[in-house]
Amino acid sequence: MAGARGNLGELWQPLARRQPARGRDNPALEAIWQVIATIPRGRVSTYGEVARAAGFPGHARQTAYALRVAPGKLHLPWQRVLGAGGRIVFPAGSADFREQARRLRSEGVRVVNGRVPRAVLMDPDDL
Repeated sequence: MAGARGNLGELWQPLARRQPARGRDNPALEAIWQVIATIPRGRVSTYGEVARAAGFPGHARQTAYALRVAPGKLHLPWQRVLGAGGRIVFPAGSADFREQARRLRSEGVRVVNGRVPRAVLMDPDDL
């Protein structure tokens, strides 16, 4: 087994040391970014629905990863992507939680206790 380990190269590196695949290197990320870019102001979607619309049903965490590694120059409306049921996934009271709630409110989305009304969740067929 020791010989096989050497052949796996980068797979054995800790995740923190790996370089994330970006843009043209990863069509899945580009597909997710394109879906996120289509979410209009005042509406939201969930990580899971974005993944499904991009062609990756059941891969909500891939959406979170895509947002984390997205180049800033894309100016993606990250605040419009929420957890299941329309909830902000950042810890309540954290700077990220407050920033997402602030950005959503600036777009006219009501946020109460870290949740948005179901009425602003996009219909999955519209993504």
